[in-house]
Amino acid sequence: MGKSELLCDCDVIHEDVVSEVRSKMLDEEILLLMADFYKALSDSTRIKIIDVLDEGELCVCDISVLLNMTKSAVSHQLKNLKELNLIKARKQGKEVYYSLADNHVKEVFEISKEHILEKL
Repeated sequence: MGKSELLCDCDVIHEDVVSEVRSKMLDEEILLLMADFYKALSDSTRIKIIDVLDEGELCVCDISVLLNMTKSAVSHQLKNLKELNLIKARKQGKEVYYSLADNHVKEVFEISKEHILEKL
């Protein structure tokens, strides 16, 4: 299909379809929060952190070694991910362990990974 074939060359508005879809559209605030969610996942370092946390709970030191990064750099990204409710923290003594916030984060990551791998 050529580029010009993808352009709609009509002036017909399908009122019934437009009305139905409009009634189901998400609120602007929700859409902005969803955009922030995907923005958080658009950084390769944060995706690497999500990848290792997809395997289970880890502390900053473990993540630092796995990603060959400083604890400070990892901590900065963990803070960003935590603020966006993508991960959670649990303190045990002096150590803080991080994990994915819930199954929704895990599912989005797994589906994204599956989508990319099937295209390779």
